Formats: sequence, structure tokens, C-alpha cells
Amino acid sequence: MKLYKEFLEAVKKNDPSFKSKLEVFLFPGFWALVFYKFSRYFYLKKHFFWSRFWMEFGKRLTSIEIHPGALIGKRLFIDHGFGVVIGETAVIGDDVIIYHGVTLGGTGKEWGKRHPNVGNRVMIGAGAKVLGNINIGDDVKIGANAVILKDVESNETAVGIYK
Repeated sequence: MKLYKEFLEAVKKNDPSFKSKLEVFLFPGFWALVFYKFSRYFYLKKHFFWSRFWMEFGKRLTSIEIHPGALIGKRLFIDHGFGVVIGETAVIGDDVIIYHGVTLGGTGKEWGKRHPNVGNRVMIGAGAKVLGNINIGDDVKIGANAVILKDVESNETAVGIYK
């Protein structure tokens, strides 16, 4: 119920096409977060098979992949979420908006902490790739199709290839 209320709050704030509280159940981003919660529960209990099972099931249903090891803050809004990938060691703050095709991934060159930390009130545009153990500050805007390979300070806008 808490997840529904938080997602409903995020949808009301961020989606002008939203007309009814029931519509939340039609958002793939909502269901991706539901499956993430199931998956994370088993991940924290070290039942990795069941954790992966729920992650994969949710991915096939929503086309959004959220690794159960990721830490996600309140009111994450994944809009038009197809193709979103959130890696195992990613950390996402509160009130973040992620559009379709976004990857919060690794570079393939790191072990351990290898995914980005995303601050509060960040907007990540469609198709953006935020890669590696980097920090994205609060109130950042990342443009569509940007490739972010280094830290972005709070209140900045990052577009293009940011390395």
C-alpha cells in the first residue's frame, strides 16, 4: 500500500496525462517496482534463486530490469520505462524521474561498487547511459541519449558525452 501511495504521488506530480488513481495499475514502472520489492526481499534473505526469479519475471512482464541489489529511494517514477536497466550496486535517491531506455550500469572495468549513485530530484532523459561508479548530485538534469562517465555536480545539466 505504501508503494502504491508513493508511486501515485510521483505520477500525479510528473505525468500530465494522468486522469485516474486506477491508472497506476497500468504503468509498467509501478509493476517493475512491485517486482523489485519482491526480489529485494529474497535478495536480503540471501535466497538468490528466488530473488533472480522475481527480477526476471518482472523484467519479462514490464521490460524494465531492476537488480534487487540496487537501493532505491522514495517516489521513483519510471515513465515509458521500456528498456530501463538499473544495475546491482546502483543507488537512487528520492523523487527521481527515469525515462525509457535509460541504463544505470557498469563500464565492465570495475568490480565491487560499479554502478552510479543518483541524488535526489534527478531527471534522466530517454536513452541516457549513466555508467560506472560515479556520483550524480541532487537536482541534476541529464539529457536524452547522454552518456555520463564522470561525476555530475548538483544543479547541473549534463548532455552529450560527459567524460
